[in-house]
Amino acid sequence: MKRSAGVLLSVTSLSSKYGIGCFSKAAYDFVDFLAEAGQTYWQILPLGPTSYGPSGDSPYQAYSAFAGNPYLISLEALIEEGVLTQEECDAVDFGDRADDVDYDKLHAGRYQLLRRAYERSDISRNQDYQWFVGEHGWWLHDYALFMAVKNYFGDISWTEWPEDIRRRWGFALDYYRRMLYFDIEFQMYMQFKFFTQWHKLKNYANEKRIQIVGDMPIYVSMNSADVWAHPELFQMDENNVPSAVAGCPPDSFSATGQIWGNPLYRWDYHAETGFAWWISRLYSSFKLYDVVRIDHFRGFDEYFSIPTGSDSALDGHWEKGPGIYLFWKMWESIGMMPVIAEDLGYMTDSVRRLVEDSGFPNMKVLQFGFDLNDTGAVNDYLPHNYHENCVAYTGTHDNETIAGWFAGLSAAEKELVRDYLCNHDTEDEKMWKALTCAALMSRAKTCIIPIQDYIGMDNECRMNKPSTVGMNWRWRLQEEYLTDALCGEMRALTTRYGRMNWAAADVIEAEKKAAADAAAMQEAADEGEKA
Repeated sequence: MKRSAGVLLSVTSLSSKYGIGCFSKAAYDFVDFLAEAGQTYWQILPLGPTSYGPSGDSPYQAYSAFAGNPYLISLEALIEEGVLTQEECDAVDFGDRADDVDYDKLHAGRYQLLRRAYERSDISRNQDYQWFVGEHGWWLHDYALFMAVKNYFGDISWTEWPEDIRRRWGFALDYYRRMLYFDIEFQMYMQFKFFTQWHKLKNYANEKRIQIVGDMPIYVSMNSADVWAHPELFQMDENNVPSAVAGCPPDSFSATGQIWGNPLYRWDYHAETGFAWWISRLYSSFKLYDVVRIDHFRGFDEYFSIPTGSDSALDGHWEKGPGIYLFWKMWESIGMMPVIAEDLGYMTDSVRRLVEDSGFPNMKVLQFGFDLNDTGAVNDYLPHNYHENCVAYTGTHDNETIAGWFAGLSAAEKELVRDYLCNHDTEDEKMWKALTCAALMSRAKTCIIPIQDYIGMDNECRMNKPSTVGMNWRWRLQEEYLTDALCGEMRALTTRYGRMNWAAADVIEAEKKAAADAAAMQEAADEGEKA
């Protein structure tokens, strides 16, 4: 089995001139950096359109399971296209911190620019746009109408809309489609630009032999086009109010558990349809990404059901999910596709059996391996216990950085880590490097490291803290951190532990040789002219 390595970094965390990481030059430069560093994978967070307000712009609470986030559209590309000017983009206030996403200012300024670009684009004559609408119409028309109506009513949740459009009565759908025609078209234009730019970036990554690991949340947001357009897929009553919502019981992130608020699936209905909606969703994900990480994979075995209106997740209980049957239907419909099963959290024998039966590699997070109450003999998260068919991580977007995690340990816990690593000499401030190496040297076929942990950043650079809202998903990586020295060190580690992507290295070397040859030819031509 070929060993490989990758880096976890949200697209939104890339550096950029206009408030948030996007499909701009920085993304292409990051692909080049990964290829030069011998990586195989770039793992990102979900690309769906994030909601604004109370949910804190979480990529796991998107307005659609199929649409893309307009924030990620490169304004630079629109400037090159001629539908925006640099002066217009520079005039918008996106915030004054290059290491932070100011979602309030982003929401206020980004859509105005995108609307201007739409109004200057003659999409009625654009055959690529017409093809896109025809290809994606099965979800796009509902989504575009949903967003247009949502904006018309001041961004309130669809559950608060007037009953006629909330319940999708035919005459109401016709009325709003006519009244909001250009707003609907604007939404479709943004999706066209998102998908066009994303596929261009992904193709570039693939040409450099870098594969994209996408992230698919198991649940969709209650405030989404999916639930509004297809309430029959979810556990809803006759008034389209959820009877129960998703969450999780108490765990290491929260002593009282978490209420996520997502509507739960009517798995019996999905089974009756041959899981048609799920097959469509999986198929769409595999067109976006090379590998799909399915978040909260254990929810397919059993899911935690919390009665609507509960104040605490302690009121919840477990119910059975579809199990392996869903994936049998996936294999039957679209074949054996590469999946990473996020099986973290409360584990049972049946969850382990589902992961084993699926054959998907599961996740091993190094931080979970050190527990004073565990001897380590059977701790699944200690590197010496990893099997080959898994993906090793130092941490995920939900964890502390590895440097921040170690700094926060008690003296006894730090001693436990040092004993395990046989490392009692390294200063506390440098232990992040030894921990990163421990994940890389493990038997896991694949190892993916958050970029923060390759750099040794502290918890100021953490992406998300579960059970909190307001300051998450904001961190951005500054361009100056992606140095030649860091690239060389990552390449050395990847080579040392047998994870080097030699195909990417060959592409880089070929490009360097071609550039050198071209420069030499140009120099010779210049000398000839002088002579």
